[in-house]
Amino acid sequence: MSVPDFQSLMLPVLQQLAADGEQSPSDVRAAVASKLQLTPEDLAEMLPSGRQTTFANRVAWALGYLKQAGLLESPRRGSYRLVERGRSALTEGVDRIDIQYLMRFPEFAAFRRPSGGTSPTVGRTPQSEDIALTPDEQMRVGYARLRANVAAQLLERVQQVTPKFFEELVVDLLVAMGYGGSREDAAAVVGRSGDEGIDGIIKEDRLGLDAIYVQAKRWKETVGRPDIQRFAGALQGQRARKGVFITTSTFTAEAKAYANNLQSTIVLVDGNELAEFMLDHGVGVGEAETLKVLRLDEDYFSEDLGG
Repeated sequence: MSVPDFQSLMLPVLQQLAADGEQSPSDVRAAVASKLQLTPEDLAEMLPSGRQTTFANRVAWALGYLKQAGLLESPRRGSYRLVERGRSALTEGVDRIDIQYLMRFPEFAAFRRPSGGTSPTVGRTPQSEDIALTPDEQMRVGYARLRANVAAQLLERVQQVTPKFFEELVVDLLVAMGYGGSREDAAAVVGRSGDEGIDGIIKEDRLGLDAIYVQAKRWKETVGRPDIQRFAGALQGQRARKGVFITTSTFTAEAKAYANNLQSTIVLVDGNELAEFMLDHGVGVGEAETLKVLRLDEDYFSEDLGG
């Protein structure tokens, strides 16, 4: 089975603490993983950050929420144990403990209430797929949605610019990605030749050890195999080995297959990929807001361990 969401882990975590008393998070994880028959592959699944496993992260959130609701406590650093409220919850015979269940406890309701003092349900109807996510998972999902929205807006705007502006945009992007040498060098060649379907020739790096031939088309129509064939023929005529075909539209399956089977390397960049590259390298976008995500600094409190 896959790693359960953090709310589904709350009851098994509570049951494990009831079974074996005070335990460390690693002990809880090991016992719960065994009970749920999670595979090594399940336990090896990492968060997108690559700094923690998904299972460890979700157990940590389950422990944190249960503690906020007063069902368990942390008598010392790195350990948890059940308290009377937690025992009472288990004796009720509940088959699931989740956020909705924990909201019956005033401490948890206060914890969930926004700083403005309004009810956490006022003005917000969470999407059903978000309810099972930990707060940091919700943040990543929210970021992905914001990014996808900006990418769609960006592509729509790029499709409206003039061909001349699009050439300049391609120059800015390639230089931001580390190609073309300086901005002046790249601007001097991209969009200038128009020779046999080649819109420009740029340096692969600042030293100019190799050249990349560029085709940049602000199109709405799908780019087909004949367009790639013409570009490949132009590369062959120049004895060139590398080319990039950038478009604001899409490529047909035949065009992609043809490019993949060539001896020379032709990279196809469609509109969606173009927008993603622009986002990654800050071309045509600006920073709206920066959110600083904080964590507890256990090292700060390390001197207190002996007390």
